[in-house]
Formats: sequence, C-alpha cells, structure tokens
Amino acid sequence: MAIEDMKRAAAAEALKLVEPGMKLGLGTGSTAKHFVDLLGERVRAGLKVVCVPTSEATRRQAETLAIPLSTLDALRSLDLTIDGADEISPDLTLIKGGGGAHLREKIVAAASKRMVVIADQSKIVEGLGRFPLPIEIVRFGEAASADAIVAAFAAEALPVRLTPRLTGDGQRFVTDEGHVILDARMEDEAGRDTGKRIERPASLAQRLAAIPGVVEHGLFIGLCFAAYVASETGVARLDRKP
Repeated sequence: MAIEDMKRAAAAEALKLVEPGMKLGLGTGSTAKHFVDLLGERVRAGLKVVCVPTSEATRRQAETLAIPLSTLDALRSLDLTIDGADEISPDLTLIKGGGGAHLREKIVAAASKRMVVIADQSKIVEGLGRFPLPIEIVRFGEAASADAIVAAFAAEALPVRLTPRLTGDGQRFVTDEGHVILDARMEDEAGRDTGKRIERPASLAQRLAAIPGVVEHGLFIGLCFAAYVASETGVARLDRKP
C-alpha cells in the first residue's frame, strides 16, 4: 500500500467517528487533506455538520467542497477534531507543525472534546525529536528569542540547531497569524543527527512557553485522545492510556 493510500485509509476510519450535527475541527496537512476530501463526500450525500478549519489552506479546501464552516469564536467548543501529526510517541504525545499551522491546530484541539490523529505508520516513534520541532516566534527580537530557545534545550541536556523555516523560493515562511518559525533540530553544528530525543516533553514545553518571544511550539501533550495509524496490513487504533 502506498503512503497516500495509507493516509486515506486512516482518514476513512476516523470519518466513522463523525455523527450528524457534530461541530468538527479540521486539521491541516497532507493526511488531514484526505479526511477533508472524504468528509466533503459525506456532506454532499446529506451529512449535516459544521466545521472550524485550522488553516487558510484547509478553509479554502473545505469551501471548494461546500463543507459548512464557522469560527471558534462563534462555536466556542467542538465535539471532535481530526488532524495529522509529524511524530507520535507511545503515550500519544505529538510533534506537529510541519505545515506551519500548529498554533491554530493547538487552539482548536484544546477546544475539542476529543482530538483524534490520523497517520501512516512512519509517524510512530519511540522518542520524539527526529522530526524538527517547530517553534513559532514573533519577529521582534528574534535573535534574543533564539538564544533563549537554545538555553531551554540546553537545560534539558538536548543539543539543538535552529534553522529558519523557508518557503520553496527561499523566502521566510510566514504563518497565518503573521509570525515566523524556527525549526529545532537535534543536530550538531554540521547538521548531523545526534541521536538525542526529547525525554521530557512536558518539561521542554514549559521552558519554551516561558520565553516571551515564543508564540507556540509543536509539542502537543495530553491533547490526543486516539490515533488511527495505517500500515500495509490495515488501520490500527491507538488509545491514550489514563
């Protein structure tokens, strides 16, 4: 089974959780895109739902599919959010933000009764950190914020190399909220993977959140209720343990 087929299979399983009348959060990224496509088919067949997109890209996709949209300000809370992830640890702690939408994704997930992740098997890891951790910052004082971020990693005995997120044409990537992103890589100065992983995600998250210039980071802790993970043998459901 090809990777895109796995993503679609995971999305199809998660779609079974959707019931008429639900208020849904729609994630961002290549796997979430499959879910939105499949949801659009259900909506065309008569399913009544209202959705909050987590990015402008997802909003545009949903609009082309005539999926009813609202805002989190109007709805205040959601029944279910379906989103992808860049890494999933055994306790369902996540790294998200490869698409640069982790700020809105985290706000929507936190406002949902349940957040369910859909992914292919390559996203399952024993320890978080091989995928760069996105850290969204304000542009003012970027160098000072970067120094504080490096210090936060050092306090956790983690080596880190910060790289500015760029677009395909070499320009700074700007989030939907107008901020920039530093990707934190567990690499040495030569760009080689050190093999270190984030052993205490909650502690690192607390340190990063305390930095004034940091808007949000890509560690999702205690938000994911369950994950549907597709492999060549089918789709398995992983539930967060109490």
